Amino acid sequence: MTPPAAARSRPTAQEPWSVRCEWGANGLAELAAGSDAIVIVDVLSFSTCVDVAVGRGAHVIPFAGSAEDAHTHAHAQQAVLAGRRGKPGYSLSPASFARIESGTRVVLSSPNGSALSAAAAAAGPTVFAASLRNAGAVARAARDCGPRIALVPAGERWPDESLRPCLEDWLGAGAVAHSLAELDGPAGHSPEARAAAALFEASRLELRAALRDAASGRELIGQGFAADVDLAGDLDVSGAAPLLRAGAYGDAASIPSR
Repeated sequence: MTPPAAARSRPTAQEPWSVRCEWGANGLAELAAGSDAIVIVDVLSFSTCVDVAVGRGAHVIPFAGSAEDAHTHAHAQQAVLAGRRGKPGYSLSPASFARIESGTRVVLSSPNGSALSAAAAAAGPTVFAASLRNAGAVARAARDCGPRIALVPAGERWPDESLRPCLEDWLGAGAVAHSLAELDGPAGHSPEARAAAALFEASRLELRAALRDAASGRELIGQGFAADVDLAGDLDVSGAAPLLRAGAYGDAASIPSR
């Protein structure tokens, strides 16, 4: 599909296509306008935590401020505050949510997924959190919102705080793009969305191995969190579609329409 000449004046906007994909906060700002739904992808580990918790009937409140403000926010929201990975209680370890009780509200801080969730909510469109575990469910729920869908892989951070694109989020965005293509065909996908889907398709039979060998996965395994990496590598094992409404992610199927 060749975009009209007028659209090529701002190529990063991906305006000719309905399913678009860009990285991080700048990508979100570029794609938010005119989108019917925004899909945040932070596979290791924010989006995977959200899926595990929401799939068990809990609600996750993303937060990107200071630790002191997080305590205040959790108190105001009558929610549990997630702590550091490896400590008792909930954290950015997906395994920590494996036995969470339905109805529990958790404030979860993360520099990537939580920050993007807040920015996406402020932009206005409907916001979902996707991982490999629920890519198909999120694709279907996002498609029900309309045809124009923005996929935003969160990425990681270099020491200077600049964006580090990462394999796991590229694969997660590709899994959602692939599922959307199965619903409507790939003609409406931008080249970026098609590239993400192609990477996913090439890796889908070895997703766990890909995550274990990726830089982020190796880092987590080295810290003793191999179980988190393996949880994140499970494809379409969840039917939850985490929808951000009133500041908290819950399953779209259980949240009334506005």
